[in-house]
Amino acid sequence: MRPNLACSCVPSNPRMARPSRVLERVLAALLSRRSWATLTAASTSSTKTARLPRMEYQDAVCALNTLQTNASALEQVRRERGHPQLQLQAMRGFLKRSGLEVEELDSLNIIHVTGTKGKGSTCAFTERILRNYGFRTGFYSSPHLVQVRERIRINGQPISKELFTKYFWQVYGKLDETKDGHGGSMPAYFRFLTILAFHVFLQEKVDLAVIEVGIGGAYDCTNIIRKPWVCGVSSLGIDHTSILGDTIEKIAWQKGGIFKPGVPAFTVTQPDGPMAVLQDRAMEIGCSLSMCPDLEEYQPEVGPLRLGLAGRHQRSNASLALQLSRCWLQHRCQSGHLQPSPPVENGSISQASSFQPSTFMVKGLEDTEWPGRTQTLQHGPLTYFLDGAHTTRSILACVDWFREAAAQQERAAGGPVVRVLLFNTSGERDSGALLKILASCHFDLAVFCPNITEAAASSSADQQNFNVTLEGILTRCLDNQRSWRSLIRQDTRPGTEFLIPGGLPLVVERKMASALVFPCILSALRWIAQGRDPVLVSSSQPTSMAPANAAEKAEPMREAAAVHVLITGSLHLVGGALKHLDPSSSA
Repeated sequence: MRPNLACSCVPSNPRMARPSRVLERVLAALLSRRSWATLTAASTSSTKTARLPRMEYQDAVCALNTLQTNASALEQVRRERGHPQLQLQAMRGFLKRSGLEVEELDSLNIIHVTGTKGKGSTCAFTERILRNYGFRTGFYSSPHLVQVRERIRINGQPISKELFTKYFWQVYGKLDETKDGHGGSMPAYFRFLTILAFHVFLQEKVDLAVIEVGIGGAYDCTNIIRKPWVCGVSSLGIDHTSILGDTIEKIAWQKGGIFKPGVPAFTVTQPDGPMAVLQDRAMEIGCSLSMCPDLEEYQPEVGPLRLGLAGRHQRSNASLALQLSRCWLQHRCQSGHLQPSPPVENGSISQASSFQPSTFMVKGLEDTEWPGRTQTLQHGPLTYFLDGAHTTRSILACVDWFREAAAQQERAAGGPVVRVLLFNTSGERDSGALLKILASCHFDLAVFCPNITEAAASSSADQQNFNVTLEGILTRCLDNQRSWRSLIRQDTRPGTEFLIPGGLPLVVERKMASALVFPCILSALRWIAQGRDPVLVSSSQPTSMAPANAAEKAEPMREAAAVHVLITGSLHLVGGALKHLDPSSSA
């Protein structure tokens, strides 16, 4: 979700004093737009009339957005912070109020997946494989990139606006009608969407549901699932430390909380510490735990396995998906051409055996699509590299992918190439640490903007976030700009020329290696494109304002043979960019 432009500009951090002059100019650029009053009025109106729906998609999304900020949701967070076990108790209560019993979820034949990095990609691979077998699949993931209905998919496609609207009001209505008897409580945003997903999958009669954990595992609201068919844990790392703990072992304990008695679990290669914790959790809960082999150990009938998702880090996700899919099929079919895996004693950890993937599996891995993750879009001389990496490990993987993918194109460019970084983070991320890793890519220019798609009244309700202040997010951008300039001063030496190994030099004039801040994603993209992107040129959106010092830095991008733009640091940033770069995503 992108920040809601109608939110208060009061600083949320007491250390934030009066805004700097630069910040004041950026705020003014947003606040002076004639559409501001319209947007504020629209957001306020939608909140007040949420109980009187007009049964349209945007009305449903606006009502959903009120669950980000309603008093009962905030009280839930405060009450449960010190007692995380209350989260699952509350979730079961909301599910029952919506008209479902926890036992009904057993019929969804669930594959439950957690992890720090790669859990969404693992789910995408798994869903595509099983869809190839002819099963009707449900897939619940988070966050969404452009439209909230992306989180709930049937047969790989986001549910239609009509279906989302229909089921939304069914569920919202039942919860709203019963709230007076429960202290006025309504589920918070993610809880509601999880309940909605369960309703959709049951009503649409899916053969299976692939469920991605939101945060952690043990106390995540998806963990009301009692009897999944199989569980998976992708690569672990440090993230969400205020919720999950400040060590990878504490995080592993949370992730292992999705294990269920007698339900097979699989994981990928992990550091020794967290792997030992996962093993302890499996023993404590009473389930088997198997470690997936390297992807190279599988033996397809023809040639090596090809993946639809780029990047070497996707190989472990693909192996995990193969094991999850095979285990699910064994549970479903019990017999057939699949050879059953040898039994594993509960609590022990074993090496999962490789096998010959079926044609459906091979094709599924190759055809998997997962927007916003190692995704490339070519628009004339501009190539956009989009990856929602936001942790240290995922940024390292992103850098490896970008270096390889960009170098291939730059060698064939036939002239100077400009590299541009478009970056932002959200939440508790250590932006400085991520930027330090990204600096090794030798960008000619870094551009920073908040996760605001555009400063206009047409900004979609799907991409509003009421839980941040405008001043706070713009201050973060200015902090990122200062961090980047500091990094560039440290890395730049007189006479240094950055080269792509085996290829052409980038722009040699290094004085361009600076940073700019823009008020929204659209203004940043349009300035980077300099009129050379046919998709942005044809956009009906009004031209956005650029910083006063931007014009002098634009000439190299107008004259370069190619411009390569890496967009990373936040899935919300990537989603906002995709809204403009791929108009079909918001249709």
